[in-house]
Amino acid sequence: MSEKVYTKNAPDAIGPYSQAVKAGNLVFTSGQIAINPATGNVEAKTIEEQTHQVCRNLAAVLEAAGTSFDKAVKTVCFLKNMSDFAAFNSVYGEYFTSKPARSCVAAKELPKDVLVEVEVIAEL
Repeated sequence: MSEKVYTKNAPDAIGPYSQAVKAGNLVFTSGQIAINPATGNVEAKTIEEQTHQVCRNLAAVLEAAGTSFDKAVKTVCFLKNMSDFAAFNSVYGEYFTSKPARSCVAAKELPKDVLVEVEVIAEL
């Protein structure tokens, strides 16, 4: 049995999906992009600013699920430009200090023309 997770402290889903789903002892977040939940807009311009916003959104979803970055076991990261990898990695490392398993791929296009999207699987 699964349970949907929702928080007003992260952007609403922009499609027919949930911010996250708890199943068993895991939570699976949907990919978060750099939407500011207070305004509903993408305000950050640089890869660093967008990565910080993505991580703030993920932190809110994980907290609503009853977990945190420290319990992350896997992330999947999408970058619009692989040339942003080093800058993205620097900010990402500030949040994911437990060093979960990770995949990072280039994506030709991301929703709302953002530079980065990240999803997380974490233990509860």
